[in-house]
Amino acid sequence: MATPREIKKRINSVKNTRKITRTMEMVATSKSKKMTNKVNASKPYAQKIEELVSSLSGLSSKIHSSLLRKPEKIEKVAILVITANRGLCGGYNSNVIKLARSRIAELKREGIAYELHVVGKKGISFFKFIKEPVVTSYTNIDDKSGYAEAEYFANYFKDKFSKEKVDSVEIISTVYHSSAQQTPEITKVLPIQPKEEETQKGDVTIYEPSPERILESLLPMVVNMAFYKAILEAVTSEQIARRIAMKAATDAAGEMVKILTRGYNRARQAKITQEISEIVAGADSLK
Repeated sequence: MATPREIKKRINSVKNTRKITRTMEMVATSKSKKMTNKVNASKPYAQKIEELVSSLSGLSSKIHSSLLRKPEKIEKVAILVITANRGLCGGYNSNVIKLARSRIAELKREGIAYELHVVGKKGISFFKFIKEPVVTSYTNIDDKSGYAEAEYFANYFKDKFSKEKVDSVEIISTVYHSSAQQTPEITKVLPIQPKEEETQKGDVTIYEPSPERILESLLPMVVNMAFYKAILEAVTSEQIARRIAMKAATDAAGEMVKILTRGYNRARQAKITQEISEIVAGADSLK
């Protein structure tokens, strides 16, 4: 049985750990709130672009944009997997990696070539461990990332798609639905497939300049926003997952302190009882 001193030392150690996890929980809460505001602020702009593209989708056959190229057969797919640079965020990284591995296995079964691009140290180290070739890797995505990083990714993959180096571009990341729901999903970015939108009778819209030119200028923005949305939502989901994980760790540490304190009191009481018994036995022997 552990001595009271050993138990006391362990209690102090658990309390110190609880301070760290509580601090990390507070930091993650602050960051997740900031990122959630960013996600909500970006939605109206993204929705408006989608509405405009949908309203002009009937003109897609009249413009010559490489972003609307529809390959007869998908021969090669570019996959961008977004993970975190750090752990301590529950199943956030493992769930994204699991989905990525499932998608890679599916492409292999179908005989479709693919190239893997990975964001985050956790994803990079995992694919390196299983010896899965990674074309490009990035560790510069965090809660400070924004449109500049998204534009870089968009331009890189638009160039690959336009030059027919790949026939499809997909993002595998955690999608933010609400503060209570974030799920790893596959988002197909290229080729662009505008959603058809029914026009109401009598609804006449005058476009200036021509609708074709407007649609052509909007298409790159659709791709940019897809990457921007993926980055924002992935980082937001990471912070929410870290907040939940650190809260669970803090609660578990608190519970452990209670159990150890009870054990400490019992050990201390047993020691005191033993000392009293020894004193009484010593006094009796002197009689």
